[in-house]
Amino acid sequence: MLTSFMEGLLCCLTTKSVNVVVPVDTSEPADGYEFVEVKPGRVLRVRHIIPDRPVVEEPTGQAGSVSCKRRITVYRNGQLYIENLGDRASPELKNCQNGETEPNSTLEVELTDCGNSSPPVSIPNSRSNSITAGKDGASDTGAGGEAPAAGQLDQSQQLRKRRRKPKRTVIIDCERRISSCKGSHADVALFFIHGVGGSLDIWGSQLDFFSRLGYEVIAPDLAGHGASSAPHIAAAYTFYALAEDIRLIFKRYARKRNILIGHSYGVSFCTFLAHEYPEQIHKMVMINGGGPTALEPSLCSIFNLPTCVLHCLSPLLAWSFLKAGFARQGAKEKQLLKENNAFNVSSFVLRAMMSGQYWPEGDEVYHAELTVPILLVHGMHDKFVPIEEDQRMAEILLLAFLKVLEDGSHMVMMECPEPVNTLLHEFFLWEPAAPPPPKKESKTRPETARALSDNPKATSDPDNVRPATARQSSSNAAAEEKPDSQAKK
Repeated sequence: MLTSFMEGLLCCLTTKSVNVVVPVDTSEPADGYEFVEVKPGRVLRVRHIIPDRPVVEEPTGQAGSVSCKRRITVYRNGQLYIENLGDRASPELKNCQNGETEPNSTLEVELTDCGNSSPPVSIPNSRSNSITAGKDGASDTGAGGEAPAAGQLDQSQQLRKRRRKPKRTVIIDCERRISSCKGSHADVALFFIHGVGGSLDIWGSQLDFFSRLGYEVIAPDLAGHGASSAPHIAAAYTFYALAEDIRLIFKRYARKRNILIGHSYGVSFCTFLAHEYPEQIHKMVMINGGGPTALEPSLCSIFNLPTCVLHCLSPLLAWSFLKAGFARQGAKEKQLLKENNAFNVSSFVLRAMMSGQYWPEGDEVYHAELTVPILLVHGMHDKFVPIEEDQRMAEILLLAFLKVLEDGSHMVMMECPEPVNTLLHEFFLWEPAAPPPPKKESKTRPETARALSDNPKATSDPDNVRPATARQSSSNAAAEEKPDSQAKK
């Protein structure tokens, strides 16, 4: 603590940064680690494991498919109206979306402001398309509770329709084929993306677990984190700069079916990839990612302080991260932070990362357009991300499953590796029930049909159907034999 304070004081006096912005020294073996130059002078460390496994082609059996039909309307008063159209693939999916069991459901929300908390979400019952979505929620009755006249009601409805002109409407109509992703399938790849202050080492339990099961895993270090290069320029740590790095890594290692697993800030990069490459992203996992709001740096944040001041406060920040990131603060959790290079970044990188979180496109509409099956994992004791934000995310998304772990916090994949690995593996193997094959219609012979129509009693008595048909066929045969016998005579 005293050393950090003296270094920070020296930084303020000399106006020079004491942080050496270079990759941290690592002692890991070179096996499984690659260094990829995404841009000239911008090198990222990537852990890439291709396990030895028998080559098994993608299963050709009929997998489950989900009809993604949705109408998203954004009004000028800042209100979002979502209507889910069509049937779900299975009762499991019907119960998943918005907690409703009806095939057609609607969702009515207000767009959130960056400085305010998330407003409550109202889920009305299924009804016609002409749903009132006023911001004030006022009824059509007049003052004093008296109903207006018919002419006044029509006039008020016309005025209301004029006011409620939609700003834009997005229609989604596609069919997604969702199949089980096993480790023996060579066309499956898992991408693990960490958040601010982390490194690929926080995924150590997950990388080892799934590589042993035969999955190909890819986990990069963000710029300035872990053993990746850390340029001394703030523009290198904006959302768009980091998202471009992740996009290049994805294009380099992507397979036919890719699964994205993101934690905290890394969830935003997963969402970006799922929106850019909807056909290549098969499934996605969001671990303590927060609500579906656009990113914007906070003006009143401790990370807006000068770098030298942050360096003086680095021990306090590390203690705060340990306090809020783990449900228990013991020797085990401290050792996990030390071994996995968590929150082991320079003050300059930390300040640039927090101030560069500007992504206005990632709002509710952006998330509502996703048609990828998504698993949301939330630690109950997370002090960074309230559970209400993940609940709101589950309501906005089309195909979402929310799982809450009672013993976990923000770093739930490090605290509870076994439950997290089990949840992820079950989700990878999950697929909706395949639709039943169409039933073949039994074609009735014309003779039988005529016999049934001529004999109404036979239709009422099933035991007489076959004898009636037999008599009809025997009479026809006798009629055909008579001309032949006459000709022979």
